Amino acid sequence: MLKKYLAIALLTVPLLTTSCVPQKATTGAVGGAAGGALLGQAIGHNTKSTLIGAAVGTMLGYMIGNEMDKYDHDQLNRAYEATPSHQTSTWSNPDNGNRYAVTPQPSYQDQTGRDCRDAEILATINGKAEKTVTRACRENGQWVIQQ
Repeated sequence: MLKKYLAIALLTVPLLTTSCVPQKATTGAVGGAAGGALLGQAIGHNTKSTLIGAAVGTMLGYMIGNEMDKYDHDQLNRAYEATPSHQTSTWSNPDNGNRYAVTPQPSYQDQTGRDCRDAEILATINGKAEKTVTRACRENGQWVIQQ
């Protein structure tokens, strides 16, 4: 049973830390904690190993997510801000080669009065394309992906 959870964690953590969501540092920390805890438990078979694994995984996941995120976050914010509705903005991250195509929809106001936009995002990460539809709302002058 533990091997099953470990396999799931090892497959899930790379997806979490390479997704195109702007809050990848947080996502990376969560994924790193889960993967680290499972790996620590599998290696040490006790609570102490699990906690150490979770702590190390959290730190590494946060660092990786934060550093990989900055360029893509800036580009995504520009796409939400300046790309006309139904037109596609594309870029390739010069550090990791990941490619993105973002097609924003018309803006609207949500129930709280914030300006929001939905967008279709096609992310090609490590050669694998994934398509998602996201919603971002303007907060303090930046577009923030809503979860």
